[in-house]
Amino acid sequence: MSLSLVSADHAIAQWDRFDSVIDARSESEYALDHLPGACNWPTLNDEERQAIGTMYKQVNAFEAKKRGAAIAARNIAAHIEREVLDKPRDWAPLAYCWRGGKRSGSLSLVLDQIGFRVSLIEGGYKAFRAAMLIDLERLAQSLQFQVVCGTTGSGKTRLLHALAQEGAQVLDLEHLARHRSSVLGAIPGEPQPSQKRFDTLVWDQLRRFDPARPVFVESESKKVGNVAIHNTLVDAMRRSACLMLELDLSERVALLLEDYRYFEENPDHFCNRLDALTAQKGKVCIEAWKASVLLGDVASVVQALLTEHYDPVYLQSIERNFSLFQSAPRLRPEGRSAHAMAALARSLV
Repeated sequence: MSLSLVSADHAIAQWDRFDSVIDARSESEYALDHLPGACNWPTLNDEERQAIGTMYKQVNAFEAKKRGAAIAARNIAAHIEREVLDKPRDWAPLAYCWRGGKRSGSLSLVLDQIGFRVSLIEGGYKAFRAAMLIDLERLAQSLQFQVVCGTTGSGKTRLLHALAQEGAQVLDLEHLARHRSSVLGAIPGEPQPSQKRFDTLVWDQLRRFDPARPVFVESESKKVGNVAIHNTLVDAMRRSACLMLELDLSERVALLLEDYRYFEENPDHFCNRLDALTAQKGKVCIEAWKASVLLGDVASVVQALLTEHYDPVYLQSIERNFSLFQSAPRLRPEGRSAHAMAALARSLV
């Protein structure tokens, strides 16, 4: 037999040696979060898992286990016919379930009997997440960050994309969080990941970076929409060297109108988002802004948002939280265009 039980720490340390990662949990558990690159082969799907759980409570454990084993055997057979028949003899997958190992253990036992070199995470997803968060802390403390600062609309995200195109190491937290990190930053039609999923996505990025090279990251607050950045990563970013990106106000307004085009296309959505600022700006101000939006004058509202709300709040926050901000070099690209950002990125790389 070649089935081996591995600790979560060992799995993390040897991550790239596994040919496949198999999540034996149900679809909803997988959707909430899963290990990087994992494929979902439910031993019991959501409906089946609920039915077996009900049988445990209403009948007894023995009857539930018999019924569950029959369902699991059919599902495992289907997974093997669909996914395994073309695998070579030396295929070496890593499998896991929630914690106890029954679901992944059943699948792994069959794969082991075929002759594959199967590894099973001891303690399952729960153990992996605990070990992953510890490793995330280690990685955050080992990397050199270059924090791209700049008021709203100055092109920080565009610069990060240009830096990535030039081969720089970039941690795009807003992309991972599916949010543009402000009261107005929710992206229509794109739900944010769960907190657990976000943590895993961040760890998966950090582990790929070379500690000898800088990692460019935007000057985020502790939360990006509804998900929080791990405290150790926030602290590491706030201790790091900064770059201050600057654009003229007119360029910033034009950039935001390009990036938030859906505010002009769906003024009602923009007005609903503006309501979130009522406590800070007052009802009279918000109603005036909403009236301008509904009349089609989105640009003037965007400019007012920058000068009257975002800029003062951002500058106070950045000076308070980023210890090296005062010594940050000033970067002034030749406008907001992709060409201008690419030129700036080349000069930084």
